[in-house]
Amino acid sequence: MAARIGLLVRERGLTGVVITGPRRLENFTIDDADDPAGALAATLGVRRLPRQVRVGLDRRMAIVRTIDLPRTGGRDLGAMIGFDLDRHVPFPVEGAHFDWAVLPGGSGDAYRVLLVVAERRSGERPLGVLAGAGCRPATMVVACHELPALLASDLPSRRTVWVHSHSSGRDLVLLEGRCLLGSRRIPETDARGLAQEIRRSWPLLRWHGCESVWLSGRDAGVVESELVAGLGLPVTAPPYAEARAPLIAALDPADPGDGLLALAVAVGSRAPALDLLPRPARPWIPSREQLVAAALLGVIALLGLALALAHVSRIERHVERLVSEIHRLDPEAKAVDRLAGEMTRKHAVLSALQAAREARVPALPVLRELTGLVPAEAWLQALTMDRQGVELVGQADAASGLIRPLEASTWLERVEFTAPVTRIQGKEQFRIRAAWEAAPAAPKR
Repeated sequence: MAARIGLLVRERGLTGVVITGPRRLENFTIDDADDPAGALAATLGVRRLPRQVRVGLDRRMAIVRTIDLPRTGGRDLGAMIGFDLDRHVPFPVEGAHFDWAVLPGGSGDAYRVLLVVAERRSGERPLGVLAGAGCRPATMVVACHELPALLASDLPSRRTVWVHSHSSGRDLVLLEGRCLLGSRRIPETDARGLAQEIRRSWPLLRWHGCESVWLSGRDAGVVESELVAGLGLPVTAPPYAEARAPLIAALDPADPGDGLLALAVAVGSRAPALDLLPRPARPWIPSREQLVAAALLGVIALLGLALALAHVSRIERHVERLVSEIHRLDPEAKAVDRLAGEMTRKHAVLSALQAAREARVPALPVLRELTGLVPAEAWLQALTMDRQGVELVGQADAASGLIRPLEASTWLERVEFTAPVTRIQGKEQFRIRAAWEAAPAAPKR
């Protein structure tokens, strides 16, 4: 777990606890230091701890009042309290640190409000110490108001007075179950005086009595038996949560009262109901609605991602099937390509033969006739036929001797050389052109 630091600010010193594990706790005390900020920085620096500290003020440094406010619709309750604040405190309200919480059990036409106010210098002092030590405040509360954080979560809703003794005096905390309803600072007295102070606290909450009394802190067991006789009520130790017991046992036995308050501050709520830190200085803590909205957005994002991955996976499987099918059909496709090429070539041959058969160019008859007309000592290198005539390229012993035989052809006329005759290796190289004697007759059907 992340380390948590709780600091009890007393009038002449500091008491702190550092929680580094479910069962690990360290205590430290700074008393009458000339430079409390430097001492705190040195103490936390040695342990290499986080610099966010939860601050708890001694009860005598704050004023706690229970007030009634009318239920006027459309008005801001906080503005009403701020406007009426100077009626409830004996010091100037400019710069004072205050907070409030609505209590259960108000009447139909009024709110029951628990108001906590700390004088400006009372709040600025611990904040200045933290700033000088390079730390940041996480919360600033009245320390004894955090004591219910040490209790079991399944407590029955019973009216209880919790008496806690520490080095600076004695605090009286009034609870219904774990719900804080009020607190008092009472003087150090014997058991009889303590019983009287407890009875004086009941009218503050319009109680006629309570169902139990809890004692904790320094010398808690000394007045227990006498207090039972004076009140006629069960007086016991607080029913601490099982998870908190190892931490309570690890507190400094020399001063368990201050240590218990510092521990309660350390384990208290991240967003206490009564936080004396100015709102701009409070760390941002998401509300339940924001957490729900963030969780819904996370679920939607995960569903979108899962849908996208499923879509991609489906496409990949489809592509794999296509590739597999392509590999399977590839030999057949290649065979079809070869067959198509062969068909193309045969189609060209058939087209040529068809053209010859239709006698657009009398290729076959001319070839048969030329075979008989050209002397044996002559040979052709190329023979070209088109609509205009025939061109012969080749070699012969006497190229001029080819003109008369070609003139005698029934297919050719105007036989002539189209290039000078040249002699190559004892042969005459010739190029002869002849026109068709008559247009080819149309084929008979």
